[in-house]
Amino acid sequence: MAGAGKTTQIVSQLSDTDACLILTYTRTNLENIRRAVIRRFGYFPTTITLDTYFSFLFSFCIRPLLSLADRPAGLFFETNPNFYASGDARYLTRSGYLYANRAAKFIEHRNLQDAVIRRMQKYFNAVFVDEVQDFAGNDFNFLKVICRANLKTIFVGDFYQHTFDTSRDGGVNKTLHDDLESYQKHFKKMGLEVDNTTLTKSWRCSPDTCNFISEKLDIMIESNRVDKTDIFLIDGIEEAQMFFEESDIVKLFYRQHYLYPCFSRNWGDCKGEDSFGDVCVVLNADTDKKFRQGKLRDLNPQTRNKLYVACSRARGNLYFVSEALIRTMLQR
Repeated sequence: MAGAGKTTQIVSQLSDTDACLILTYTRTNLENIRRAVIRRFGYFPTTITLDTYFSFLFSFCIRPLLSLADRPAGLFFETNPNFYASGDARYLTRSGYLYANRAAKFIEHRNLQDAVIRRMQKYFNAVFVDEVQDFAGNDFNFLKVICRANLKTIFVGDFYQHTFDTSRDGGVNKTLHDDLESYQKHFKKMGLEVDNTTLTKSWRCSPDTCNFISEKLDIMIESNRVDKTDIFLIDGIEEAQMFFEESDIVKLFYRQHYLYPCFSRNWGDCKGEDSFGDVCVVLNADTDKKFRQGKLRDLNPQTRNKLYVACSRARGNLYFVSEALIRTMLQR
């Protein structure tokens, strides 16, 4: 669960003598892991390779296994407009760039899977994948390739923090995140043991915040803490002005936080952030309505997950304010 120590769990199992690979999806989490590794060892050991997923996919799994004349020029983070393209045209742009959402499938297309496994076994003793809940499409299928390698393999994630997909490709794994139980079965089929008990309590969030998330969002989370924090709804313009101008309190918006002149992030983008104290969650129109009706659990799953991420950034007090009130305040 959020703040339960997923990064700590990975870092605690690293060694400065064994070759370890750590993969994560977002740049924010990569930097969090880097700092955690340095805190543990006092430096960043040369035995540890830390990379973002797509960088690893292209630089380690694809480029070294193809000839200079045959390798793609780079990754292209748009989708192929011709869904019915065949052969290499299904994977590569006319200028030779590889569609990122099909990069993992390209490895299969070129029969490179066994070579990737051998290469991983040559350079690493263990592989750790963080933010695994965001792997989707062909990228989730690539996790099955990783599991075939004779390596210590650990995937860490929080199903309810699934706010983004690494990529999408038509109907590939389209229903992957529809249900937690069926989601876990995929990992069991990979030969992995699913652990639902080790990281269930949050060190970041107070009991009050955890109770709010459990009761209002229907996402069960407990706290390792015993102290008390407060949860407030800001409902007046003067009070909203005060919190808006408070530079020590981050304002978390549903989207387009950059439109507002304050210390802010978006709900989903703040995943991996662990340095906030008090947090002010700005509610968009639909979420504000459901908040007041006591129906936050009825939000569509992606919005509910993003709100869960936002609420669970709070180490201190948790405040809520409507985006409409913020706009009214700024228009005065």
